[in-house]
Amino acid sequence: MTLFQTVTILIVLTALGGYLNHRLLHLPPTIGLMAIALVSSLTLVALGETGVVEVHKYARFVPSIDFGDLVFHGFLAFLLFAGALHVDLADLYKVKWTVTILSTLGTIISTFVIGALFWCAAHSFGYDLRFIYALLFGALISPTDPIAVLGIIKKAGAPKDQETRITGESLFNDGVGAVIFLTILDIATGRSEPSIASVLWFFVQEALGGIALGWFLGWVVFQLFRKIDDYQVEVLLSIALCMGSYALADAIRMSGPIAVVVAGLFLGNSGRKPALSVPTQDYLGTFWQLIDEILNSLLFLLIGLEILAIKETGTYLILGLVGIACVLIGRGISVLIPIRIMSFVVSFPRGTITLLTWGGLRGALSIALAFLLPQGHQRELILTTTYIVVIFSILVQGLTFGPLLRKIVPLTEDN
Repeated sequence: MTLFQTVTILIVLTALGGYLNHRLLHLPPTIGLMAIALVSSLTLVALGETGVVEVHKYARFVPSIDFGDLVFHGFLAFLLFAGALHVDLADLYKVKWTVTILSTLGTIISTFVIGALFWCAAHSFGYDLRFIYALLFGALISPTDPIAVLGIIKKAGAPKDQETRITGESLFNDGVGAVIFLTILDIATGRSEPSIASVLWFFVQEALGGIALGWFLGWVVFQLFRKIDDYQVEVLLSIALCMGSYALADAIRMSGPIAVVVAGLFLGNSGRKPALSVPTQDYLGTFWQLIDEILNSLLFLLIGLEILAIKETGTYLILGLVGIACVLIGRGISVLIPIRIMSFVVSFPRGTITLLTWGGLRGALSIALAFLLPQGHQRELILTTTYIVVIFSILVQGLTFGPLLRKIVPLTEDN
């Protein structure tokens, strides 16, 4: 199957799924599409088990898509840039310490807590899971996925400070989580020595290097914006900044996700009003909003279809359900500790820990990281568990976050 045919199938399925969701389900677009794809995939699997349909013919289509590469070297750059472009830097600055500590210390705590809990759970089910692979699961599942979070939090109508905390953390902790995951993966596969100095240097090079590169490239494009007034050229420059910052960071061993987020933040705040005319601002905003919605729809459709790529079931599914509890406990602890520490100098509305814990959705990023693991039974175990956690996160947490928010918001307003 050619690339054009593959893209055509995905676009057609996305369009049909979006239409059905709009007419029948009335769910948030991303959740509705994933639910439709998930039900369709499960139906195919059930029909295949009964012999009614030769499901292997359909199952070959999904594994033909390199999900990890598609996310990391395709969708992620555009979705992070579009999300960062619409974040108000002034609002983000007000919660800078919360976002910074949660996306760094919180992600590290979550990695080790979830890893330890999952390792104990796996061994209790009789699986010989190496502890370092349990840590890999903790690292890949710890980041709250910005692709999932941004679309759902906006629809929920969260107070501005809470929305900024959740979205700001999700924009940055995916880059931190990816750095932690790749560091542990290098150690697990023997590509690097597990010394503290090498780990710290890798983290500094990836994270701080990504921040510096994104800020510099954003400033360069801002200077170009100031000298012209042509929306077509300026939209093209924004695409070049998005793709160029991510690709260059990736090529020189810096964090592409962090670089593209910082570039988007710079352009969306320093570059929009002083450098762009009002019509160009409208064109730019509309273009990136459309890109965000289309790619989000495609990605969540793929998440629903990915069940066809899972080869192991049985007790793997049971362990996946236990994995949900491990992730929620780990997320709660990773939020509770930093918030309690910061509460001595920063005041938080009541309900902050609950909202941050339940609003920490997992999505395509976690699945993409799981696909990077070496082939073997440990990979299949982690991939299956990751998929189950992501499905629960988006369908259950995503659909119930709004009601939970409406229950807590009156408390926060009274505080």
